Amino acid sequence: MPKRPTINIKQQVQRQFADVASNYRKSKVHAAGIDLDRMVQLSSLGETSRVLDAGCGAGHTALAFAAHADLVIACDFTPPMLKQVELLATERSLSNVRPQLADVERLPFANDSFDLVVTRYSAHHWGQPERALAEFRRLLKADGALLISDIMAREDYAQDTFLQAIELLRDPSHVRDYRISEWLAMLANAGFAPEVRLTFDLTLRFDAWTRRMGTPRQHADMIKTIFNEAPADIRRAFRLPARIANDDFDFVIPGAVIRATSAKP
Repeated sequence: MPKRPTINIKQQVQRQFADVASNYRKSKVHAAGIDLDRMVQLSSLGETSRVLDAGCGAGHTALAFAAHADLVIACDFTPPMLKQVELLATERSLSNVRPQLADVERLPFANDSFDLVVTRYSAHHWGQPERALAEFRRLLKADGALLISDIMAREDYAQDTFLQAIELLRDPSHVRDYRISEWLAMLANAGFAPEVRLTFDLTLRFDAWTRRMGTPRQHADMIKTIFNEAPADIRRAFRLPARIANDDFDFVIPGAVIRATSAKP
């Protein structure tokens, strides 16, 4: 796998999300979804369970697990996002969600201290996901599990390239939507036993998708041009309208949920 550039990516993520953090607290896409429901179903938590939400964003995933655990630590690299976690937890009267400023590649927690690590719609911003996976394995108890939900590029190279192009135009802090095969390989190399538990198409409304990220109008127009010029097989895969002009529209991008266990001695 080619080495991915990491120069200034962390600063880019902080800069990109600082001004739009509240948009993610209000985002319906992040507040709920078939993938989030599936993650909770797969968690098998008890009253004393400790959960880490890595790259928590505004905290929707952390809050979904709070009803099933003793403590959820919601960590993110962007301070304004952690403020949104606090606001959401207060709105829902949840006292067992603890925001924590932290980098997923260097987490400030003890070995074997979590029953579950979850991450949702975050990993495509990580410059070195292998380092994050090594940290997750270190933190998990012997019988713990990791749940990953993210946008995941299809194995078709043209569709992969198309997805990365529109993602980067929308969000300059985007690194990569990894393919499922890439995730399975990275997880296995990190000492996990991974299993794909759900694949899904995430329906997005174009204007909300770009507005949530604060995408410049020029970039949004460029994405529309790419959509209009895409070949027929790409248009079918992403369910693009026949012709895009000024009206708002829906399209889909692929995602998956992976559950991984650690074969610790």
